[in-house]
Parts: sequence; C-alpha cells; structure tokens
Amino acid sequence: MAENPQKTWAATVLTLFPEMFPGPLGASLPGKALESGLWALETVDIRDFARNKHRSVDDSPFGGGPGMVMRPYVLAAAIDATAGEGGDEALIYLTPRGAPLTQARVKELSRLRRLTIVCGRFEGVDERVIEAREMEEISIGDFVLSGGEPAAIALIDACVRLLPGVVGAPQGLDEESFEGGLLEYPHYTRPNPWEGRDVPEVLLSGHHEKVRQWRQQEAEKITRRRRPDLWRRYRRDHDT
Repeated sequence: MAENPQKTWAATVLTLFPEMFPGPLGASLPGKALESGLWALETVDIRDFARNKHRSVDDSPFGGGPGMVMRPYVLAAAIDATAGEGGDEALIYLTPRGAPLTQARVKELSRLRRLTIVCGRFEGVDERVIEAREMEEISIGDFVLSGGEPAAIALIDACVRLLPGVVGAPQGLDEESFEGGLLEYPHYTRPNPWEGRDVPEVLLSGHHEKVRQWRQQEAEKITRRRRPDLWRRYRRDHDT
C-alpha cells in the first residue's frame, strides 16, 4: 500500500448531521493535531444533494417493512462530488453488517492520503449505491447506533493517533492492546499501597527483563480469559 506523500492526512465525512463534527475530535490529542495541521477534517451535508425543496434524502423500502432507506441518487451525488480520483484513499460505509474493524486495518487506513466516510441513517442506504461506488463496509462492533457519526468519530480517532507527531511518545503505541495480537497488560502508579492493595513487586524491582516477562505473561493471561478468539489466533500464529 502506498505511503502518504503529503504531510496532511485527511478525512471527509458525508453525513446528515455535520454539526456533530468535530465533536470529540476537536479535543485532546486529535484536537491539538487538527489545530496544528497534522490532519484535516471536512464535512459534507448529504442533504445538499437532494433534488427537491424539502431536501428529502430517504424513501420507503421496496418490499415493505419499517423505517426508511437513503435514496441512491442523493448519496451517489454526494460521493461523486467529494471523492477523489487517486488510489491512495478509501471510501468507507460504516454499518453493523460490515467487516469488523481491527487495529491492523486502522494502521493501513492511517497510511493513506484520505478517507471518505459515509454515515448511514434510517434503515440504511440503497444497496445499489454501495455496489456502484464500491464502498468498503466496516463495523466498529456488534451493536447498533442511531447513525454512523459516532462510529466515524471512533474510526477517525483511531487513525489520527497513529499519525506521525500526534502522540508524544510514539514508542508507547507498540505496547497497546492488539499490538502483537494480545490485549494490554495492567498498569500501576503511585501511591503504593492504595486502599490496602499493593503494586506487584516485580514492577518495583528495577529489573527490566523481569518486568518485560511479567507484562508478557499478564497480557497472555488477560487475552486468554477475556478474548478467547484473539487467544486462539495468537496461539495459531505463534505455534507455526
């Protein structure tokens, strides 16, 4: 996958509620990075591409059923007006039926020049526009939100923190959950003890190799107990 030749990584969000952005992306690490120009954010109001005076973007589904569906020609017009022509970008539709988002995919997306993210509403969008514009369908979890905007914020945040210059101590990214296929080990700080609970002695020993071994063992133990699916994958990858 091509590396981003530009300094600024960009996200374009197609939404019915542009006022929801930047939201949390305007605070803390992503907010500071946005202010300093390490990344750029653009919002596009899908209603601007409606064809009637009421700015209608949805209609009832063929075949009947509850809810409404986003019209294909409205969303397609919004995509065509904003999506770039280069190969160093991705067009993403956030939906519960999409492929689960992983840290590995986040890394790939953070290396691109630009993301265009479609935030669905109602019962979803017309399947034909997904197919015609070859959108990548991504899910951030096995649950349903009222719209794609919170998911877009989560996806963008995950990408932005990996951009060069955003995190003050980038080496810390190497020991986070999902790096190396495991969940992260426990953390402790002062005071010791606290409410009768002691910090593990090994972390006070000053012996770096023993600390490393303890952290690896704890990461394996937590992953095995909390995420057996990750543990099976980890064992498979390390037994071969």
